[in-house]
Amino acid sequence: MASAASKRGHNEPPRPIIVKKIVQAAHAGHHGGAWKVAYADFVTAMMAFFMLMWLLSITDQQKRRGLAEYFTPSLMELKKDSAGSDGIMGGKSNMDGRASGGGISSMELPAVGGPATDLRQKDRAQFARLKKLLSDKMSQSPELQKLKTHVRFSETVEGLRIDLVDEADFSMFGLATSELTPQARALVGEVSRVIAAVPNEVIVRGHTDARPYAPGQAMNNWTLSTGRAEATRAALVGAGLGMDRFARIEGVADREPFIKKDVLDPRNRRMSVVLAWSKG
Repeated sequence: MASAASKRGHNEPPRPIIVKKIVQAAHAGHHGGAWKVAYADFVTAMMAFFMLMWLLSITDQQKRRGLAEYFTPSLMELKKDSAGSDGIMGGKSNMDGRASGGGISSMELPAVGGPATDLRQKDRAQFARLKKLLSDKMSQSPELQKLKTHVRFSETVEGLRIDLVDEADFSMFGLATSELTPQARALVGEVSRVIAAVPNEVIVRGHTDARPYAPGQAMNNWTLSTGRAEATRAALVGAGLGMDRFARIEGVADREPFIKKDVLDPRNRRMSVVLAWSKG
C-alpha cells in the first residue's frame, strides 16, 4: 500500500495543523458583591429617614426645640456677620428670619424647661421692652434720630448686645483717640438710662478695624480698643448707671470684626454694650 506521502507527491508540503483555543469570558463582574454594599447603604439611609419621620411625628414643638438646642448649642452665628444686619437696627431672627419690632434682632434660643429657662424667658421679655424703649427714645430726639442706623441689637450667648457702630459719616470717637464725640456721648447716655431699668450685669467691649499703626508708636489697636471701652464705661456711669453693674471691661482690637470680609471697613470700629443673662 502506497504511503500518504507518495500519494501527495514528493514536492507537496505538509498541511499545517490548526489548533483552535476558545477562552470564555469570566462572569465575576456580574456575580460580584459590590452592588450589595451599595444596596445596604441605601437601605440603611431609608431606615434612618423613616426613623426621623417617626420621631418627628411623636414629639411636640417644645421637645423638638430641646433636641435642636442639644445638637446646636446656643452660640449661633448671627445673620450678616453676627452683630446685626443691614438697615435701621436691622437684625433678623436666626430661627425664622422674621424681623422683630423696631428693626431689632431677636434670635430665638431653644429651651428645654426648668428654672434656667424661666429666667431666660424673663430676660428675653425685658430685653424686648428695652429695645423698643430705646428705639422710641431715639425716634423722639432729632439729634439721636440720625444715629438710629448706627445702633444694632442682637441676642447672643452672653445676652442682649447693643452695638454702637461707626460708619463713613459717623465716628464714636475722635481719630485714634478714646475721646467720645458729643453725638456719641449723648447716645451712650441714652443707652445708660434705658439699661439702668434692669439689674443684669453689663459687659463693655471695644472694637477697632485692622488698620495698623506706624512702627515705633506706643499706641496700637489693643490699647486703643481698651481705652475706648473704659471711656464708654465712664460715660455710662456719668449718665447714671451704677458702678456695681459692670462685669467686664475689655478691648479686643480687630479680632472680632463686624464686617469679616473687609477688616478695614469703618463699621468694624464699634462699642458693644452687653446686658448679660441673669444667673441661675
